[in-house]
This record gives sequence, structure tokens and C-alpha cells, in this order.
Amino acid sequence: MGEASQVKRVTTHVLQEMKATGEPIAMLTAYDFSMARLVDAAGVDVILVGDSASNVMAGHETTLPITLDQMIYHASSVVRGVQRALVVVDLPFGTYQGNSKEALSSAIRIMKESGAHAVKMEGGAEVLEGVERILTAGIPVMGHLGLTPQSIYKFGTYVVRAKEQEEADRLRRDARLLEEAGCFAIVLEKIPAELAAEVARSVSIPVIGIGAGGGVDGQVLVVHDMLGINDEFHPRFLRRYAQLHDVIIDAVGRYVKDVRSRDFPDRNEQY
Repeated sequence: MGEASQVKRVTTHVLQEMKATGEPIAMLTAYDFSMARLVDAAGVDVILVGDSASNVMAGHETTLPITLDQMIYHASSVVRGVQRALVVVDLPFGTYQGNSKEALSSAIRIMKESGAHAVKMEGGAEVLEGVERILTAGIPVMGHLGLTPQSIYKFGTYVVRAKEQEEADRLRRDARLLEEAGCFAIVLEKIPAELAAEVARSVSIPVIGIGAGGGVDGQVLVVHDMLGINDEFHPRFLRRYAQLHDVIIDAVGRYVKDVRSRDFPDRNEQY
């Protein structure tokens, strides 16, 4: 028996048990094999192959430009690096909105071509038909409410959502709809902590927050943000666990200096 076969995989059922016992769920993004392997080895429960790859990997201003083919490329790279975590993949903009048939074929492509374990979709009532159709194929779906970055041009800004009564009520309703439809979890992004805690208490499925306070069932961050690789992003909800931006620039700078001075390679570093 190899070491890999000894690892107990995280499943949607495990996450449900974690909510029931009050054990918080740790979730991070990853977009490539090497990072996924590190994140998985460190004990993260869920790895999100986020459409945030559009920003941090490709340099786009929004998440909108990334394609289904590109998401499948990132997801398959991540899956090859993971032994334990549940791998969830974002359905990118334009592959599920307003067309439940297309939503199903997009989700099937992700599952078949990447080997991932679940998909994530932004929205509530307006995407419910697509959610239900994907679930009929036996594909687990994670919901995403609050600030939904694929709708950035509708919002016009990345400010906190659901501060007004009407939007808060709609978010509560949407959370219940997603739970009733059969979603295994919901991400709540950038909403008031009190509302997020209330939603987490009101549904039986795990609620993962990003900028949604500590009263939810788990947390998610973008790995490049929490490791300090990206140093231009400073939202209140972000805690930096490292400053790799400075570490990497320093290391590369020293390499360049050593190459220029012919210090690298030395006698021990040649054949």
C-alpha cells in the first residue's frame, strides 16, 4: 500500500460532518500543480480552482475573460497535485448563465476533462435551473452569493453587498433556494458579518466566507493574496501569512547579481 492510498480524502459528506460538529473548514485557491501540492500537504480541506486565475495568473482586470478551456487546464493541473483536499472548480462567466443546458455541458466537461470533484456557480434564483440540471447529473454544486465578481459590471464596484434590507432579504432567500436545490455548500463574499452568521445558522449546509466574518462554517482566501505574492491588494478581510513578494524579488535579484559577477555557477555547480 502506497502512502497516497492511506490519505483520507475530503468529500462533500466530510464537509457536512464538519459543519455538524462545529469544525471550521479551511479553503484556499490554487491554479497549478506545484502550488496545489503545497496547499494540499499543508492540510487545506477544499481547494478552489477559482476564476480569479483570470486576475492572478493571466493579469486580467476582471474574472470575465477566462474561458472554459483555460479553467479546465488549471483544474487538471491542480487535480494532479492533490491527494486529500476536495477540488472545486469555478464555472467561468458565460458558460452557465441563462442556459441550463449549456450549464450542464460546461460542468460535465470540467468533471470529465479535469478530474475535479465539484463545480461552483455564482448567483441565486437566476441560476437555479442550471444548478438543478447539473445536480441531476450527479455533479456536486457549490453556490456563491453576496459579491459575485462575474457581475462586477452590474454592481459597478467591489463594495460590500447586502447592506440594504432588500438585498439582504434576497440573499437569505437565495441561500435557502440553493440549499433546497441540493447545493453542498455556499460561499458568501463580502457581506456584513451578522447577516453571514445568520445565513450559516439558517441552512444545514456549510457556509464558507470571504470577507463575511467569523460566524460562518469556514473561510476562503486567494492563495496569492494570503502569501503576499500579490502586494497591491489590501482589503480589510485579507490577512497576509507571508510576504513572498519581497522574498521572491530579493532571491531573483541576488541570482541576477551572481550571474552578472560570474559568481554563479561556481566550481561545485558544474560538471
